[in-house]
Amino acid sequence: MNLNRLYFIDAVRAFAILMMLQGHFIDTLLNPIYKDSSYTAYTIWAYFRGITAPTFFTISGLVFVYLLLKANAKGTDKPRIKKGLHRGLLLIVIGYALRIPFLDWLNGYFDSYFLVVDVLQCIGLSLLLLIAIYILTQKNNTILAVTLFILGFVCFVTEPLYRNLELKQIPLFFANYLTTSNGSVFTILPWFGYTAYGGFIATLFYKYGHKNNFRLVKIISFFTFGIFLIKFSSLALIAISQTLNIEVFKLSANYNYLFTRLGNVLLIFGVFYSFETYLKQSIITKIGEKTLSIYVIHFIIIYGSFTGIGLKRYFYHTLEPWQAIIGAILFMICVCFISFHYVKTNHFIYLLVRKIIRPLKK
Repeated sequence: MNLNRLYFIDAVRAFAILMMLQGHFIDTLLNPIYKDSSYTAYTIWAYFRGITAPTFFTISGLVFVYLLLKANAKGTDKPRIKKGLHRGLLLIVIGYALRIPFLDWLNGYFDSYFLVVDVLQCIGLSLLLLIAIYILTQKNNTILAVTLFILGFVCFVTEPLYRNLELKQIPLFFANYLTTSNGSVFTILPWFGYTAYGGFIATLFYKYGHKNNFRLVKIISFFTFGIFLIKFSSLALIAISQTLNIEVFKLSANYNYLFTRLGNVLLIFGVFYSFETYLKQSIITKIGEKTLSIYVIHFIIIYGSFTGIGLKRYFYHTLEPWQAIIGAILFMICVCFISFHYVKTNHFIYLLVRKIIRPLKK
């Protein structure tokens, strides 16, 4: 057994991908009249759905930096960097490919909507940024940890400054990574902040992860810092604003969803890390190994990637709550079944894209 492996990571990824599956299904197909905060069930569902993306970005940064640090210790970080570059670029390519309306193009209809940035492009670019930071910090773990923490903090605190950013003067392809005004679902700011914090956590796990006597300390730390961010991060930002007389901290405190969501992520980490012993080699960790495959499959089924024929086309905003709940459960089972029986691992997707790109290179 690999003592340095963080088995809870796959469990967290499985939780995030399953939350995403049901979240996209219900959000896309549920009748809008039920999307009302007066419904307690919907409010609870919406809150937990909001944790999904922060968990994805944070865990992505944690996994990538942790593997990079392990490779550096073995003197094999150059192949890992090369693999990371390929993976980051492939995620960006797959993200765009899933939104290309091939049938519209064949019929001579073109628009710029396929250029919007979604989670895959944003994570792909985040991985490329992590590689650049790793190289610039001269592979020094302490400097890397401090840099990632500061970058995450700056991304979050300065969010009010770019919240309503519009970049009409720069090419749409680049603007979509920085502004949601053109339809992008995710932008590199502030979402890279979660990836940076994930990388910061990875540096701590790399240093202390193999020490069993620190296990309880790590669990307590997850819960302590998670609760602090949820309950007191706004007060802390206001205190900093008053002490330093810097308005942006107060603005951040008044709409503090980034730090509170990070607190939620830390609580999730704490829960799954507490039960890590019971999760090893379980079905949930196997689901966590197939997140990319599951993402691609679910996108095709719901949104009709490549063909334009998906569940959204026929059931968009039409389902009753009981239909949406039952449908979401069946949808999760169906997507996971396809992933397990027809797609071996995430590696399958990467190999498939490489096979497509290789002839183009030649």
